[in-house]
Amino acid sequence: MSRARFGRVVLLAAAASLVLGACAARTGDDGGGDEPDSQPQASAPAQAANAADPAGDGNATCDAGAKLAYAGTINGANAALGQNILNGVKVAVERHNSNNPNCQVELAEFETEGTPDRAPGIVTQIVNTQDIIGVVGLPFSGESKAAGNIFNDKGLVQLTPSATNPALSENGWKTFFRGLGNDNTQGPAAAQFITGELGAENVCVIRDDSEYGIGLANSITEELGDKATCQEQIKTKQTDFSAVVNSLRGSSPDAIFFSGYYQEAAPFAQQLFDAGVEAQFVGPDGVKDDEFVKGAGDAAEGVYFTCPCVPADQFTEFNEGYKKQSGGREPGTYSPEGYDLATILLKGIDSGVTDRAGMLDFVNNYEGQGLTKSFKWDDKGELAESTVWTYEVQDGKIVRNTEIKPS
Repeated sequence: MSRARFGRVVLLAAAASLVLGACAARTGDDGGGDEPDSQPQASAPAQAANAADPAGDGNATCDAGAKLAYAGTINGANAALGQNILNGVKVAVERHNSNNPNCQVELAEFETEGTPDRAPGIVTQIVNTQDIIGVVGLPFSGESKAAGNIFNDKGLVQLTPSATNPALSENGWKTFFRGLGNDNTQGPAAAQFITGELGAENVCVIRDDSEYGIGLANSITEELGDKATCQEQIKTKQTDFSAVVNSLRGSSPDAIFFSGYYQEAAPFAQQLFDAGVEAQFVGPDGVKDDEFVKGAGDAAEGVYFTCPCVPADQFTEFNEGYKKQSGGREPGTYSPEGYDLATILLKGIDSGVTDRAGMLDFVNNYEGQGLTKSFKWDDKGELAESTVWTYEVQDGKIVRNTEIKPS
């Protein structure tokens, strides 16, 4: 039995009980054979009529030299995740500047390689560039933990579109704002999906050694309870997973949740596939990228992802701008979130903000609808509400699956 077939079979087996219980499973068996049809996709959310537009009314004025920054991986490890965000930010800035001739905002780009070793030095450069008054970044939790205090000490707003470790908002930083739900949102949602819709009873949680991987693994493991029947750890930049693969062959879990990034997840999934491990593979937002599909090859088909990110299918104007900006590529994970956060900073500049203190006050008091969600932060920089979606690899493409509704 293939891994993809396992996911469909257990789904149908679970459907009979779930339809009588709290959480309704997706169905798709037409009764015409032992292989059920693919499950129908949930509709992508429509763009809200009042979603903030970086173009504004076209009448913004600002001083020459107004500057924002993107800080994060551009060409380093797992660079595709950073490029997705950076291109989303660029779409917002380009749309703003092309519609506001009297307010031309510069976007500075800073390469952190996504690592806690490099990020502090780069962030020090950013905060010492006095005309930068707002930053979209850092994308990864480890680098955010290592450098968040530097932003805070200099009063420079940091809007992260993708760093999800819950502990980041517990540091007392006044400049840290998270543009999505943290892992205490994704972990329980992923556990609900794996045990509910996929029907898995025995789940093995694989964690890498990053802040992100550890935090998310802790969250889902706690939620799985006694259904987390095994745990394994791998290392960042590891390429040979034979020991863990052999262990998984022995434990025979129904599902495997990989808590880490696509750079390691792709060869890991391929080695599981080659070894005949049939467990359903599920990855989080750090794995949800076309680079995983490319790297995992045949092993990618039927893989699921959980992500506190909204499908961008119906964000037509944004999608067109993104493809123009990226040379024809579709938006990726956290591209629209990057756009939304850049739009908020641009609205701050358009409102008359000229310095870091003004931008911090603007973001602290901001309340408004974006493409992806409604934005309003609490005193820890967390959003009041967030959402988690599932995605699946079908015919070599990552497609939306369904939103996970709390049971």
